[in-house]
Amino acid sequence: MTTAPIPEHHPLLVVGAGLGGLTLARVLALHGVGCTVLDRDADRDARSQGGMLDLHEDTAQAALREAGLYEGFRRLVQPGGEATRVLDRHATVHHADDAEGGRPEVHRAALRDLLLDALPAGTVRWGAQVTAATPLGGGRHEVRLADGTTLTTDLLVGADGAWSRVRPLVSDAAPAYTGVSFVEADLTDADRRHPRAAALVGSGLLFALDQGKGLLAHREPGARLHTYVALRCPAELLDSLGLADRAAARRRVLAHFDGWDEGLRSLLADGDGPLVARPVHALPVGHRWERAPGVSLLGDAAHLMTPFAGEGANLAMLDGAELAAALLARPQDPERALATYEAALFPRGERAARESAESLELCFGPDAARRLAAMMSGGWQDGAA
Repeated sequence: MTTAPIPEHHPLLVVGAGLGGLTLARVLALHGVGCTVLDRDADRDARSQGGMLDLHEDTAQAALREAGLYEGFRRLVQPGGEATRVLDRHATVHHADDAEGGRPEVHRAALRDLLLDALPAGTVRWGAQVTAATPLGGGRHEVRLADGTTLTTDLLVGADGAWSRVRPLVSDAAPAYTGVSFVEADLTDADRRHPRAAALVGSGLLFALDQGKGLLAHREPGARLHTYVALRCPAELLDSLGLADRAAARRRVLAHFDGWDEGLRSLLADGDGPLVARPVHALPVGHRWERAPGVSLLGDAAHLMTPFAGEGANLAMLDGAELAAALLARPQDPERALATYEAALFPRGERAARESAESLELCFGPDAARRLAAMMSGGWQDGAA
């Protein structure tokens, strides 16, 4: 089957079919406004979409209401997923809370499917990898794809993540390594095959923090445990792990957790499948840009931050909904719409990025388990020891 060629000109191009770009497209579509979303993946199932997300009432949940998808989202919520435990390296419990609050957990892939299924057919153009974007004047832009196709647009939105191809149109900023890296692992059929690890994690999220490192684990649908082994280390360390040799790589990573509880170590030692290394990068706190005609950013392209405040996906979805609302409110004045959107985007992104950076220092600083437990219980104050 042949694919129809992408039309040469599009009034609105969104680069990136992540949660933020899809939220923008859905809210616009709900009001009868079309756009084209370009994504480099060959199709929606081309790669893993990550793990669990806690969706906040004032950000992602608000965006889902604007998108008319709130009830569909509620059907995706993981029962018991808000439970949180904080342990030290000896598996001593410093905090345990199984109560449900305002941050239900859903799997990123299921949430993305909810958004994709709500879009008009043909909105997302798969296999469309953007390699460059160039101003043409008057707010119009040219977008070049890896296959040589050239498109033009009146309004370009970069929703293309950490290494955005659109960001250089408005900013010289680039993500910097934060000093923390993840090595990801999975345990499948955990309740039956790995009961000790499953009991430690519980029904939601586990933080095991000590000695400037950590084992963070989420329970996912289907009794799967997804573990993030967190190390404060030079970025070059990941290159030395030799992840292609799975057994040797596990031994090398486990060596950083000598003396830790064996149940905690089993989250890595007994993992199924390959390990995945992910250095954690962030844009400068307070990243912003001067208004540039015909282009803007949302999500990680605008305010990439560490995951330690749980705000990345939440803000991306809110960005998408608010940008849509601004454009819908001023259909004849897109420049004013973009200025209105960015005036709110910058301060909220700065607040979340600052909180995220501070949380990273807490989680990988001294006495991390006790301090994080105290913060979650409402009693932590900066400087307490």
